[in-house]
Order: sequence, then structure tokens, then C-alpha cells
Amino acid sequence: MADSETLTRTEEQVSLDVPWNVIVHDDPVNLMHYVTFVLMKIFGYDEKKATILMMQVHKSGRSIVWSGEREKAEFYVQQLQAHQLKTSLEKAE
Repeated sequence: MADSETLTRTEEQVSLDVPWNVIVHDDPVNLMHYVTFVLMKIFGYDEKKATILMMQVHKSGRSIVWSGEREKAEFYVQQLQAHQLKTSLEKAE
């Protein structure tokens, strides 16, 4: 008589965490040039990209300046706030 083996298959379902958005809001205090400078300094953006994001803040009242993992997003929010920029964090949709 032959021995029979039962094979068990296990599947893991992994879901990635939703990205988080770092948002800079318009404020009446910081000059446009300063906001551009801070975006270049913190994110390493070139002047063109930083200026585009700054103009979104200026015209729309806010701009998503970075999106990614939550821990890094929280770090960026702290860095921006340390430079006196009005910022927030939200889950990406």
C-alpha cells in the first residue's frame, strides 16, 4: 500500500499601505521665493519644479509637494513646519 501525502498550500495576501500626501498651504507670511527655496532644500527639487509647486500653493491655496510612505511624509511635514511653512498630511486617494 502506498503512503499518500497531503500538500497544503498557503497564500499570503499583502496589501500596501496607502500613500500619504504632504501638502503645503498658502499663508500670508512667507514670500514666494522663500517657499521655493525651502522646497528645493528639503526635497532636492530643482528650481523649476519647486517654482511650479510654489505657484500651485499661491494660486490654488495648496499643493501636494510629495507623496509616499507615511513615516517619510511625517518627517517632511516636520521639516517644512520647522521652516515656518503651513503644512498638513493626508492619505492619498
